[in-house]
Order: sequence, then structure tokens, then C-alpha cells
Amino acid sequence: MEGADGKIVLYDGVCNLCDAAVRFILPRDSRGNFRFASLQGKLAQEILTRRGIPSGQALESIVLIENGKPYLHSAGILRIARGLDFPWSLAAVFLIVPAPIRDAVYRWIARNRYRWFGKAEECLLPKPEWRARFLEWPVDDRSPPR
Repeated sequence: MEGADGKIVLYDGVCNLCDAAVRFILPRDSRGNFRFASLQGKLAQEILTRRGIPSGQALESIVLIENGKPYLHSAGILRIARGLDFPWSLAAVFLIVPAPIRDAVYRWIARNRYRWFGKAEECLLPKPEWRARFLEWPVDDRSPPR
């Protein structure tokens, strides 16, 4: 699941902003670079534990695991952007902005995301054509992961 060249996006499955981000990534990742798992799931918790990232810290960020290395906050988002189709990949140019500045903006948005964008009661399920890109399912879903 986490191959040497694997890219896994761990996201807050009940955050409407995070869900929108995943739904933004999927159609703009025509090469299928990214796989997804909700931070609330068992698989994501195992991945985070192996990398020494506390669950609470991860829930404040979309986490990208790329080639086995975790990227949190703005670094994760911008590295995801780099893997998207053109012109979205150009957003990676913001990696030249110093991380403390990028992360300050990221954390401000993260702190307010539930208030601004809302919170779902449970993780939303992907469209059927995208299901194979998700590594773990909520327990109440009847269709198994690939």
C-alpha cells in the first residue's frame, strides 16, 4: 500500500473543506498518483504511528505520505499540487515562500475550517469511478476496498 513511490493523502474525513480538497484533487490527478485515507480510519492511524506523528497533530492538517516521508501543513498541500495536472501543478511555486509564513496561513485556515465550511457527521463516500483510489472504507459501507 505504501510502495516506494506511493503518494497517500490522509485527510480529515468529517471536514467539509478537506472533503472538497479531495474532490478537487481526484479529477485533476489524471495519472492516478494519489491514494486517499481518512485520518479517522485505522489505516491512517497505523501510518501515522509508524512515522511518529500524533493523531491530534495530524487532524490539524492534510498529510501527504510521499516515498515514505510525511509532509504536513502547507508542505503537504503544495507537494500535492505539484503532482496535479497542469496548470494546477504551478501552485507548487509557493514552496519558495518560507515555511513559517506558509504554515501560519495554513494553520489559521485549519483552526477555522469547521466554523467556515462545516463538519459532516461521517466520512462521505467517493464516486464509484474513484473508489479504487481510497485505501479504507467506513465500517458501514458494504463495498470492500480493492
